[in-house]
Amino acid sequence: MNASGTEIWLVILVLGIGTYLIRLSFLGLIGSRQLPDWVLRALRYTPVAVLPALVAPLIVWPTATGGEPDPARLAAAAVTLALGMATRNVLAAVLGGLVTLYAGLWLIG
Repeated sequence: MNASGTEIWLVILVLGIGTYLIRLSFLGLIGSRQLPDWVLRALRYTPVAVLPALVAPLIVWPTATGGEPDPARLAAAAVTLALGMATRNVLAAVLGGLVTLYAGLWLIG
């Protein structure tokens, strides 16, 4: 499907207005009000959910292998998860996964 320049600019404009309205709803309209406790509890989990959502596609469908999962990345993800759960230390988990990934890539070639 080929889109014309007008259609592309219309989509950009609509998405820009939508993004502005979403941000306005939190910052402009309810920014000075106290949010309910259930909303604050839900917002605490946002950073924890964003990182796995960004990393998971890189593990399951890595671009470096043409979209095929490989043992090095799966092992690194498993080690990172295990270290994170065992130590509750983000830095230890990330460094353990990093070492596992590079060791796995070196061993596999």
